[in-house]
Amino acid sequence: MSHIYREITPLTQYDCFTIFSRSKTNFDFPIHFHEEYEINLILNGKGVKRVVGDHQEVIGNAELVLVGSNLPHGWFTHEFNIEKNGGDIEEITIQFHRDLFDDNFLKRNQLYFIRELLDKSARGIYFSPETALRLAPLFQSLNQKTGFESVLEFMKIMHELSCSQNMRLLSNDSFNDRKISYNSRRIEAVFEHMRTHYAKEVTLTEVAKIAGMTDVSFSRFIKKRTGKTFIESLNEIRIGHSARLLIDTTETISEIAYKCGFNNLSYFNRLFKSKKSMTPKQFREEFVGTRAFI
Repeated sequence: MSHIYREITPLTQYDCFTIFSRSKTNFDFPIHFHEEYEINLILNGKGVKRVVGDHQEVIGNAELVLVGSNLPHGWFTHEFNIEKNGGDIEEITIQFHRDLFDDNFLKRNQLYFIRELLDKSARGIYFSPETALRLAPLFQSLNQKTGFESVLEFMKIMHELSCSQNMRLLSNDSFNDRKISYNSRRIEAVFEHMRTHYAKEVTLTEVAKIAGMTDVSFSRFIKKRTGKTFIESLNEIRIGHSARLLIDTTETISEIAYKCGFNNLSYFNRLFKSKKSMTPKQFREEFVGTRAFI
């Protein structure tokens, strides 16, 4: 199976960002990734399918998503019907460099929320339709501005996004093998162990020992810190890796299940469906059906 298409964006080293505004009746660009961050606003796009990492979803009329660096993504016409929707799709896309906000700049207290926003974007961030409609005039205004005024408008958009109270992360952490900070060395040591050994048997006693805690104490600790149990956290890592293998390889589903630490194929199929709302077979077919291989 071919790799996901790597896009070379038109953004030059001298640009802060670039913006595209389009009126369209369909989406035909393949799933792709690029180093630049991307904010995508879509209006009147009900029925379009969004793919970000290992997450798929049919969108409504108002769509606003921030995609992190090198995270595969794409939008596809799917069920969109121009007659039912009453007109064309409006799409405004902003792309900006990874180093536009450098580490030293982001360490400042006033930039805390933007730093958090960019960290979360590694999984892709979906903002509510209400946020999309509220910020749409800013996107449309930015498209008309140039020079320093455009930079100020862009920073205002970033500020508004970072302060949004209604956002949802899309892709699984382990799809891009991303490390998350939990502000706890014990938890991070446990997750590093699970990310390294997910293909083997990993027990509660084993990880509790790494954290220097009893089984019972660690069970309470990880649930309090992450909102998930130990086994839920481990399975999420395994499902993320299995989704990547379903997309990137031609290995059988049973081979992938066992390679990702699942010794029971039926359990793997049930768990995958509960997480992705489709079976592994359907998940693979969905990606193959929407991808163009370059």
